[in-house]
Amino acid sequence: MPAFDELLHQTAAYSRFFASQLIAHPWLGERIGRGIDRPLGRRDMLAFLDEEGELTEETLGRRLRHLRSWVYGHLMVRDLAGLASLSEVTQGMSLLADVAVSTAQRVVAARLAERFGVPRRADGREQEMVVIGMGKLGGGELNVSSDIDLIFAYPEDVDTDGPRSIGAFEFYTKLGRGLINALAERTAEGFVFRVDMRLRPNGDSGPLVASFDMLENYFVTQGREWERYAWIKARPMTGDADEELLSIARPFVFRKYLDYGAINAMRALHAQIRQEVARREMADNIKLGPGGIREIEFIAQVFQLIRGGRDRELQQRPTLKVLSLLPERGLMPEATVVELTEAYEFLRRLEHRIQYMDDAQTHMLPASDEDRERLAQSMGFADYAALSEVLEAHRGRVAAHFAAVFSDPAAGEHELDEAWSGAGDTEPTCAVLERLNYADASELAQRLQGFRQSPRFRAMSDDSRQRLAALMPRVIELCARQPNAHDTLTRMLDLLEAICRRAAYLALLQQYPMTLQRVIELTSASSWAARFLTRHPLLLDELLDARELGTVPDWHAFAQDLRARLDEHDNDIEQQMDLMREAHHAQVFRLLNQDIAGQLTVEKLSDHLSALADVILEETLYVCWQHLAKRHCDNPSFIVVGYGKLGGKELGYASDLDIVFLHDDPHPDAQAIYARLAQRINTWLSSQTPAGLLFETDLRLRPNGDSGLLVSSMEAFEKYQRESAWVWEHQALTRARFCAGKPELGAAFERMRGELLSQPRDVPKLREEVLSMRKKMRDAFADKGEGFELKHDAGGLIDVEFVVQFLVLAYASQWPELLGNIGNIALLRLAANVGLIPADTAHEAADAYRDLRRAQHALRLNEKKSRIFDDSMAQQRKAVNALWRCVFEQI
Repeated sequence: MPAFDELLHQTAAYSRFFASQLIAHPWLGERIGRGIDRPLGRRDMLAFLDEEGELTEETLGRRLRHLRSWVYGHLMVRDLAGLASLSEVTQGMSLLADVAVSTAQRVVAARLAERFGVPRRADGREQEMVVIGMGKLGGGELNVSSDIDLIFAYPEDVDTDGPRSIGAFEFYTKLGRGLINALAERTAEGFVFRVDMRLRPNGDSGPLVASFDMLENYFVTQGREWERYAWIKARPMTGDADEELLSIARPFVFRKYLDYGAINAMRALHAQIRQEVARREMADNIKLGPGGIREIEFIAQVFQLIRGGRDRELQQRPTLKVLSLLPERGLMPEATVVELTEAYEFLRRLEHRIQYMDDAQTHMLPASDEDRERLAQSMGFADYAALSEVLEAHRGRVAAHFAAVFSDPAAGEHELDEAWSGAGDTEPTCAVLERLNYADASELAQRLQGFRQSPRFRAMSDDSRQRLAALMPRVIELCARQPNAHDTLTRMLDLLEAICRRAAYLALLQQYPMTLQRVIELTSASSWAARFLTRHPLLLDELLDARELGTVPDWHAFAQDLRARLDEHDNDIEQQMDLMREAHHAQVFRLLNQDIAGQLTVEKLSDHLSALADVILEETLYVCWQHLAKRHCDNPSFIVVGYGKLGGKELGYASDLDIVFLHDDPHPDAQAIYARLAQRINTWLSSQTPAGLLFETDLRLRPNGDSGLLVSSMEAFEKYQRESAWVWEHQALTRARFCAGKPELGAAFERMRGELLSQPRDVPKLREEVLSMRKKMRDAFADKGEGFELKHDAGGLIDVEFVVQFLVLAYASQWPELLGNIGNIALLRLAANVGLIPADTAHEAADAYRDLRRAQHALRLNEKKSRIFDDSMAQQRKAVNALWRCVFEQI
């Protein structure tokens, strides 16, 4: 560190204000020197104020102004010497404001309490006024010559308890005025902070203080978009009602849904700022000018407004902290955030050096050549030209990134505008659609006309109509490029009609052309995907991050995150149900995207869907147990067993869950308690909420079916399986597995299952019973018609499943490896390995089974029946029939 006298001289050379402070306060230089080797903390500042004894209203102003001179000077010297980081300077000024505000409030309130007493809440606690720091003060990012934006609020309208009682509103108005005077009044010693109260409800025309009720009512009835932006950084500085206040502000600032309308609102606000900058010729303003500090703040805050309601971590106040969170969420490339961070730090350091010169609240580059050279040297540059070159490079990058986020892709005219604007008259629209080679253009024109004349369209806000008008020509254009253009446009119109009154969804599609392109590709590829997205438009957000297409699901991490989010809302069952549904739908939609992009085999997709169902079952069991009124233990001795497609890990997108509930608990009330738990789990899974449902469930595979108990003890289940179960129930057991619940009990079930399936059987008799059951299924299948039904007809999927089930039941006693719940394809190959069927027969049948599943899956993606009318599956059907004959006709 250079000699301290050199540091003082250097600082005075760069700052006329500091030079004058050294003259006005002879004690200042020595005082700064005592702690120049370290940052100042709250304890240092409070100790400074206490040095001359107890503060009074008479001594308050002078001591606060001296404190400001010391802290400001200390920060300036360390900053210009390269000893202080940007965060030390901004946090140091914010801490000074905190200490000054809280101290002034305490002293002024004590004087008022002598006259009026103090306001007390109903429980007898003294009620304090809450001073809310806004803007950079709220974010702990205060610049060195900034004013402070404050709002005064208080919890309840109660009276003071003194001999001359007054209401809380009057008391806190007096307190607020006294606080402002203590900080902002200019005296011979200067001022502490300029105070700006214009961010309070109704601005200068509103009351100085507001009750929490008034504040909440204002947010609901009058709060404007720019106020949401301002309240992002709101921070309670005094009082003890922080969470109560923030619980009022959060719903106003952070929407529950993804709020893409914020982009347009902030774009409009920025346009106003730009116009004002241009009008005042403020191009040299490094805060408000192009590529300035405000644009970086806007970039960070628009993502907060869009996503903060659903991502609590984004509810941060400091700008750099918010920026650092964007890459890991796929919202902005890491390289972009690095450039924005470097620019922000450079611009803020430059801002401070501009303000150091004369302690002026300015963001303008100095006009005089002398001051420009002084500024360049204080930033470490040889001359102003060198500084200017680096400054313009930073501003250019910021402006480019800002344009990438806030540019309006739908600005300007589109050549297909007439197709939508003229849709009230079908003829011009029909002509446009015919030119684009749409099949049955007349029908589509009528559909567009119906949309424009529908009650939903008429009920749309002007803003939403404008967004839809910008969007529709692009939708028509992109749909025309799809191979099934007519169907694609029809499905897109279904989606747009469903979301047209939600401006945020329209804004998303308008703002992100690549997302619109991906939506159209999805709706073209799959009618099921189109309907799923129409029912759950919240999932549109999933399409923003292209990286999701290559991401392998981490179900353990998903389960941990879901558990943490559920625990955050443990007092709100409805919120938990919606949260779980939204999380499940998002995962399904990600898999759907990967599936349609050709990145998943049918087997891998089913594995993932089954793993997802296991997580949902586990978390449902956990939550339902937590909410059960009568619990006799912390962890239930209870499991969920999956059968059918869930048990065999062959779930599809719309598969229901075949589940059975078991327990092993000697408690006398266990059966009744677990019955309530099972009922609640079933209700939780299958209830329709505003967020949709999780799964349709089927509980008929439990012992004695619909007439049996909802939950069975392990002992009763085993007894039923050994003594009363039909062969088809043992067939079903071959595909059963432990899915959720107590792991030890799950392992016990798997052992029991192995023992039950390994019982020696009369193979010829078993063959007759299996064939009889297969015949009954074929006879009962109602959809008999032309073509080949992939699942039920001879040579179809069920034939393969029956063969595998028969082989397991007949031969597991000799070959225990057949007990593994590893899927039909793997079990066929295992059967060949132990010599039960020829290897070539097993191999061909396994490939055929895979092809049949793939064909069935493709049909279901477009909501078609599993029936084909050509010979495309002839070879596969032949292979399955060969397997059937090999197993059932040659024994």
